[in-house]
Amino acid sequence: MTQINPQNARLTEDFLDYLRSTGKAETTVRAYESDLAIFFVWALRFADNKYFPEISKRDIVAFQNWLLRENKNSPARVRRLKSTLSSLSSYIEAIMDDELPNFRSIVRKIENPVNEAVREKTVLTEGQAQEILDRLVERGQYEQACFFALALYSGRRKSELLLFKASYFDDDNIIYGSLYRTPEKIRTKGRGANGKMLTCYVLAKPFKPYLDLWMKEREKRGIQSEWLFPDKSDPTQHIPVSTANSWAETYSRISGRDVYLHCLRHYFTTSLARADIPDSVIKSIVGWESLEMVNTYKDIDEEEEIGKYFSDGEIIGRKDADIADL
Repeated sequence: MTQINPQNARLTEDFLDYLRSTGKAETTVRAYESDLAIFFVWALRFADNKYFPEISKRDIVAFQNWLLRENKNSPARVRRLKSTLSSLSSYIEAIMDDELPNFRSIVRKIENPVNEAVREKTVLTEGQAQEILDRLVERGQYEQACFFALALYSGRRKSELLLFKASYFDDDNIIYGSLYRTPEKIRTKGRGANGKMLTCYVLAKPFKPYLDLWMKEREKRGIQSEWLFPDKSDPTQHIPVSTANSWAETYSRISGRDVYLHCLRHYFTTSLARADIPDSVIKSIVGWESLEMVNTYKDIDEEEEIGKYFSDGEIIGRKDADIADL
């Protein structure tokens, strides 16, 4: 890294400081930093260590080709890296126009590679999800079972699951006799340094058995931490993302399928939809801003959707849904 063009190193520092000044979350800033490091190391090796404003369209094409063919990045990853370079270009145009009045962004002039799925979507059945929970309990892996159940019955993202506190799961926080509602808002993905703050919901009835097992185990181990899933080395902190990723690998080995945590967001949404809960209510429970997101995450095909309203040669009405039955 010390061999990178000093002008590029300074440009990176200034750009990252600018992002912080606009309220970007530190995790976002670090992601930009990582992306730029990849590009500038590539420029050091293959583009004569050029100062970024001197990079040509031919250089961008070569970088994109290297990412795809040599570095084996997915088209989506290439798009992300190019987006970072485009943001840096916009910064130069807006902030450094007095120093570089003739600079013009060229990154977007280069066509992106065709996006393609690099991972087949995993759609878990109720039986497959239950098998994972049963195996974890049999092994005495109560924390992992509780984490899996929380993802399954809340639909929260991986980073959000880490932020749940043990105190959230008090009977006083159950609403409608069916849902745990977090007494304070949790930081979720979104714009700004604090992201989007949301009240989160968890289906109480199916989640509680695994919560009880883990809380009993915590008491047995003498664990005292506000976090539901505390870091072993420092209980004042929650587990890192790397631990959640390793648990997902355990779930995959048990299932024999690729069980990534985001697929449980699909499972939760689909479960609500199969209970005939209206899309508008699902949208509110998960915290989406658009109904389109509900359709994205519910894995119900057209035939199944139509079949809900016909049975034994008869047209059947929409049944009343009760979330307590989930």
